[in-house]
Amino acid sequence: MGSTRRLRKRRKTEIKVEENGLGKEEYVDWWFEFSKRINGIPSSSNGFDSFESLFKFSRRTFDYICSLVKADMLAKKAHLTFTDGQPLSLPDQVAVALRRLSSGDSLAAVGDSLGLNHSTVAQVTWRFVVAMQEKGHWHLQWPSTEAKMTEIKSNFEKKLGLPNCCGVIDTTHILMSLSTLDPASEKWLDHEKNHSMLLQAIVDHSMRFLDIVTGWPGQLEEWAVFESSGFCKLCNEGERLNGKKLELSEGLEIGEYLIGDAAYRLLPFLVTPYQKGKLPVLKAELNKRLSAAQMAAQMALAKLKEMWRIIGSVLWRPDKNKLPRIIHVCCILHNIIIDMEDEMQYERPLFYDHDPGYRQQICQRVDTKDVDLRDNLSLCCFGEFQPQQIIKSD
Repeated sequence: MGSTRRLRKRRKTEIKVEENGLGKEEYVDWWFEFSKRINGIPSSSNGFDSFESLFKFSRRTFDYICSLVKADMLAKKAHLTFTDGQPLSLPDQVAVALRRLSSGDSLAAVGDSLGLNHSTVAQVTWRFVVAMQEKGHWHLQWPSTEAKMTEIKSNFEKKLGLPNCCGVIDTTHILMSLSTLDPASEKWLDHEKNHSMLLQAIVDHSMRFLDIVTGWPGQLEEWAVFESSGFCKLCNEGERLNGKKLELSEGLEIGEYLIGDAAYRLLPFLVTPYQKGKLPVLKAELNKRLSAAQMAAQMALAKLKEMWRIIGSVLWRPDKNKLPRIIHVCCILHNIIIDMEDEMQYERPLFYDHDPGYRQQICQRVDTKDVDLRDNLSLCCFGEFQPQQIIKSD
């Protein structure tokens, strides 16, 4: 756990919270007035308790989010006002957008609760999404340094005895309500007869998103989405998951890899469980550890949908060109809360089933040439062989 704290300390030093355009007294007054718009009664303690109750994260994190989008959101002047004619400040705009994303309520419902026209809510939210995707994208990217990747691998090995593991992959469905009169809606109909868009995520030990793929119709198989992704292409070209290998006695090796469930195909860089049935002890034990690792991805996706309910509920006829950007920004915000060490993010989700009503997909494509990594991992983890040295990849 000490190494995890050091990593978080390094992250904090990389994050600078800038002024959000208001002085301290003005900022207190801002929340005082904004909270009155929500419930009509100013909250106690200058609104701090009410703020965290509403947004599920701290004012410090809110300030940081404001600092990220400030330049972009204020660059284009727009006549944005409440229905009483009061202009929206930068914190107003950010709060409105976050309220829309976190509540999942309709534009009209959010507007009515804040004294805004629904068109203003839509405009402000989209301006925020565009700005956040541009300025916050670095919070969601594959580790760029060996030190960061070593931290991830070290945690998977210490907690689960899975050496050289770089992350866990899983997929969830973002549900949509589409018009049945629209012929194009058919392509979004998934295996459970829901209209949905897929979100595939690679997650580290701390439930941070390292890579996402979204925008695909929910009817597609999970393994097919991964194998058509840019991430998989980089892996096949030797440009991703190409770090140091563990060399076992007798010359066996374990390269860097991801962990996936039965919905994915076993690949040279993707370990999936052995098919269920009567398994030898080593293989059965490896399955247990792979399942335990999978919990990181399941919990991350459950937390994402619980926190940002715009993608955790059924979206009413969304713009499918804009929805992937909204999903991306929700994932960025998820990571920012973790990177800011916000205490609220340590709350476990109320449920781990991020796809209720969906059956586990089983990939039927099997290629026996890719079993070496999984077999070597089972031997390494449970005492047959121990890593002897680290060698560089080709």
